[in-house]
Amino acid sequence: MANGGIDSTEFFSALDELSKERRIDKQRLFNAIEQALISAYKKNFGKNANVRATIDPQKGTVEVLSRKVVVDTVEDPQTEMTLEEARAIQPRYEIGDLVEVLVTPKNFGRIAAQTAKQVVVQHLREAERGVIYEEYSQKENEILTAIVQRIENKQVFVELGRTEGLLDVSQQMPTEELNINDRVKVYVLEVSRAGRGPQVIVSRTHPGLVKRLFELEVPEIVTGVVQIKSIAREAGFRTKMAVFSTDPLIDAVGSCVGPRGMRVENVVEELKTEKIDIIKWSSNPAEYIANALNPARVISVFVSEGEKSAAVVVPDNQLSLAIGKEGQNARLAAKLTGWKIDIKSQSQVEAAAAQAAEANAEAETEEAAAPETEEEA
Repeated sequence: MANGGIDSTEFFSALDELSKERRIDKQRLFNAIEQALISAYKKNFGKNANVRATIDPQKGTVEVLSRKVVVDTVEDPQTEMTLEEARAIQPRYEIGDLVEVLVTPKNFGRIAAQTAKQVVVQHLREAERGVIYEEYSQKENEILTAIVQRIENKQVFVELGRTEGLLDVSQQMPTEELNINDRVKVYVLEVSRAGRGPQVIVSRTHPGLVKRLFELEVPEIVTGVVQIKSIAREAGFRTKMAVFSTDPLIDAVGSCVGPRGMRVENVVEELKTEKIDIIKWSSNPAEYIANALNPARVISVFVSEGEKSAAVVVPDNQLSLAIGKEGQNARLAAKLTGWKIDIKSQSQVEAAAAQAAEANAEAETEEAAAPETEEEA
């Protein structure tokens, strides 16, 4: 150490190498060290001092300069000096001028080295967080393989490689019980900056998870020949997915099901036996709605474009299948297509038609009898 400053060429070479290797702006690093040195000086040598620190990489030194105002009578020696003291430094100084004086303490080199080290470590952490944030923010809406690390208050924390992900209770499949070291696929919902590093929110319930899983299994989706038009999901129970082929020679549903059903089975296995209905998308609303109610067979669909609602007629033995357990099949079909769907059995429609016909007949009879009644009156 010389004159209380740092004169270590090795130290500055290390900073130079560090800034290149970790892509940290060297001047920004020096500025941060200078600010930290000011705080360190005030902590050790006077909290009221008005000082600035300078780092000179060329000379390899760190110096502290005290800023003092020239006054008639000194009340605070840390921030003021007399005109006589000022003119001893430079004869041109006048009352009110700001004078900088070198005040680097003899043992400040050690403090400076420790402070610089702390700043470098902090910047390394920040740089690492920045790199991780940039890496994972590009993975939003993608799927990653995660390993369950720990479970706290029903929240599941998973390892994603270079960082940790949070699988909140709301994003967990209600039918799935996760345990430490379980390996699962997760959908990256959101990546945000947080104090201790980027926070990655992941999901097992998002429809996007199903879409990305099929992209991994079905090459035709990746090439764009088969398109996923819509997905409706009740995680852990059932998913409906509408697909379309741009090539009339390629069966979109068959491509997703795969040879002997292997492709869809792989997806179902990842989703822990969640049922998946793959249906053919159509630009014809009636046909699309009929397909969406699969596995039920549909007799007819009457659509009302203005209200975007549809009346669907199914065979009597297909009604419960069309509606599904607790209305799930009908609910997912409506969500998938974006249409309001009213399902009735053939018997219900025929009974309603007969009732309407009977009511019309009665009305016509009453109408025909009405004039005779008036004449008799």
